[in-house]
Amino acid sequence: MHTRRTHRGTRTGTGVALLAAAALLVSGCSSGNSPSTASAAAAGEAAAALAPLPRSTPKALTPYYGQKPAWRDCGVPGFQCATLKVPLDYAEPAAGDVRLALTRKKATGPGKRLGSLLVNPGGPGGSAVGYVQAYAGIGYPADVRARYDMVAVDPRGVARSEPVECLDGTGMDAFTRTDITPDDAKETGALVASYRKFAEGCGADAPKLLRHVSTVEAARDMDIVRAALGDEKLNYVGASYGTFLGATYAGLFPDRAGRLVLDGAMDPSLPARRLNLEQTEGFDTAFTAFAEDCVRQGDCPLGGRGTAPEQVGENLKAFFGKLDARPIPTGDADGRRLTESLATIGVIAAMYDEGAWQQLREALTAAMKENDGAGLLLLSDSYYERDANGDYSNLMFANAAVNCLDLPPAFDSPDEVRKALPAFEKASPVFGEGLAWASLNCAYWPVRATGEAQRIEAKGAAPIVVVGTTRDPATPYRWAEALAGQLSSARLLTYEGDGHTAYGRGSACIDSAINTYLLDGTPPKDGKRCS
Repeated sequence: MHTRRTHRGTRTGTGVALLAAAALLVSGCSSGNSPSTASAAAAGEAAAALAPLPRSTPKALTPYYGQKPAWRDCGVPGFQCATLKVPLDYAEPAAGDVRLALTRKKATGPGKRLGSLLVNPGGPGGSAVGYVQAYAGIGYPADVRARYDMVAVDPRGVARSEPVECLDGTGMDAFTRTDITPDDAKETGALVASYRKFAEGCGADAPKLLRHVSTVEAARDMDIVRAALGDEKLNYVGASYGTFLGATYAGLFPDRAGRLVLDGAMDPSLPARRLNLEQTEGFDTAFTAFAEDCVRQGDCPLGGRGTAPEQVGENLKAFFGKLDARPIPTGDADGRRLTESLATIGVIAAMYDEGAWQQLREALTAAMKENDGAGLLLLSDSYYERDANGDYSNLMFANAAVNCLDLPPAFDSPDEVRKALPAFEKASPVFGEGLAWASLNCAYWPVRATGEAQRIEAKGAAPIVVVGTTRDPATPYRWAEALAGQLSSARLLTYEGDGHTAYGRGSACIDSAINTYLLDGTPPKDGKRCS
């Protein structure tokens, strides 16, 4: 799940309490052999397979693998915190270290302890430490918490682990307001300038670290964490981008992969442009489900009962056009008005969780009928993790830093975006134009990509549970199918429903299947479906 500027990914709890971003661009679910599915398959066939690392630990890494965390109280009831060192550059371990932040909540019992369960909520850029302390440490099933130490590590460059910073709050406010549907050369130039300023800020803040925040490096870090925790194998639950991180770990260390759950799966074999295009389709799929629900509720500002989803989309697009010409007031203390770009992100934010649809209806009603953009601005701020003081977390900074290193840019120039606009607008008449232009950001990144699209097979790994939701807006269902088809030991578990990810979102069928796997090692039958 990438965030090529706008896209995020994981749900932390209810409503719009969104945590990690979807790193790659992701699409919605489509089924059958659509043109995009066929193209994706072709791209996957062309991608090389990720090669596992040697089983023996290189001598230069022995000191890192020999660390023991010095656990201490960290001010959150029930949790301990620690730091570990990992090499900045695995090719040159002597070149310096990165300090990673860890947290854990020890197994509560009763029952035999099963080891550590490492949790990552997605992103890239979502704080795993913050997620576990705020939600997973109490929200995971009691039986799981009884048997596992709940553990999280913020990946390098994220949150508490030497975070990448790019812009201050004022700069981010300007960045998020930038028009991402440019109408002419002047607006295109302003968008490019915005991307350049963002990238230059990241490069100035962390010129060395920015070259070493890839998913492969983060996965290698997790193996050092595993060893430091004293576990022979890594037990792991990853959501959204966390599935890419977990699958990468399994590909590099198949013999050390324990019980892995990859929820809201990504397809690592696809290049950036295809990922972005398919995520655009995904948001369109989710918006269609929202549109149908909106008119059924009877208070939809985008159309009365019986209005077709296509017309609902046209009405929303027309509203965005009005905001493009004249932003509306929000009552914000900093004087921010609701622009087209902020409104678009507000709508996208609500697509991650159907529990936020009522809030979105109310926000759209206020904006369209009362000229009050406060509700949509609140949704947008939740997506960007902007607090009431005007400060932003480093989510979007880390998101771009990882994405732009993992894959070559989706587009190299505005001209390439313009040529691709018809395909993106076909994928989503509502969001296509904006998401195409949002895919341009890595073109101006100060560091060349070091990664490439690769299949991940993880031959020899224990069973890995891959979870897909059929109307997931950020990680389209076919990505789960694709990842399950690549991993040699995968078991595909399907949730027929809405929203991003499935575990812990109300399906007893999904939760029971995953809990059984985590607790006794029995994976669900491949192809099991839940609703």
